[in-house]
Amino acid sequence: MAKKTLWIPRRLSDATLARARRDYDVIMKDEDTPGTAGEIVAMSAEADGMIPCHSEHFSADVAARLDPRLKIVANHSVGVDHCDLPALEARGIAVTNTPGVLSDATAELVVMLMLGAARHAVTGDRIVRSGEWDFWSPAFLVGKQVTGARLGIVGMGGVGRALARNARGLDMEIHYYNRRRLPPEQEQGAVYHESLESLLPVSDFLSLNCPASPDTSGMMNADRFALMPEGSILVNAARGSLVDEAALLQAVESGHLAGAGLDCFATEPGGNPAFAAHENIVMMPHVGSATVRTRDAMGFKALDNLDAFFRGDAPPDLL
Repeated sequence: MAKKTLWIPRRLSDATLARARRDYDVIMKDEDTPGTAGEIVAMSAEADGMIPCHSEHFSADVAARLDPRLKIVANHSVGVDHCDLPALEARGIAVTNTPGVLSDATAELVVMLMLGAARHAVTGDRIVRSGEWDFWSPAFLVGKQVTGARLGIVGMGGVGRALARNARGLDMEIHYYNRRRLPPEQEQGAVYHESLESLLPVSDFLSLNCPASPDTSGMMNADRFALMPEGSILVNAARGSLVDEAALLQAVESGHLAGAGLDCFATEPGGNPAFAAHENIVMMPHVGSATVRTRDAMGFKALDNLDAFFRGDAPPDLL
């Protein structure tokens, strides 16, 4: 039987590409740049399946113009807010994602951002790296202690639960808000809150780990930042749309928040230039899952979904 054809617009891990080329006829772009709407539509006439990333946008307009040849969009991501799912379903196109394999890597980055914001990592690195370190005092770069502090987690899916495991190693007191309460064996003593308004006042550190949706867009606004304790810290390694960035900037500049740790922004790539003036805002360029092991696992999960679909089975991560 002839091999199916895949379009892969971004540079995936070497192991993923080797397996894809073994089992499929692979079409790749010459440059590792986001696939445009025009490229997606054009390649739908050449490929039976695609492995896009969050950088490729399947809007309703794009979905309406896809060639009937394309049967499956196997996303190399957990979030699928870049896909108009009803529009793709209307075209009979299966959509999958890669849950469960990037939780640990992302939770590690949350801890890094949390510690970096709490302990003046940006300022300390700049001072030493620039050769400006010529002074020491007991009052020098005094930060906020993480050990024993209260951590509020918004969204107790895979990343939220992995973060809670890591935070327990720091003896943090875990509080969380979720669409539904976890069973006791998953809560592991964490305190459930039925609303954000209940969670925020007890969160010395607050980590956003929920999906982007119309309901969560701008969920952290000026009113909700005001509910957080004085000197608290926000960490967002989920989606930039969860945060009103102007409100976050005001909360940091006023001193109400001691800092923030951000791996995602409203504008990506690029971020928010206004944040750069504040060294108590630690920033990374949306790389929460960027470890070799996790990138391999994500790629293999996408291929597992494709393999199942083309065998005639239900893909394990069908949305």
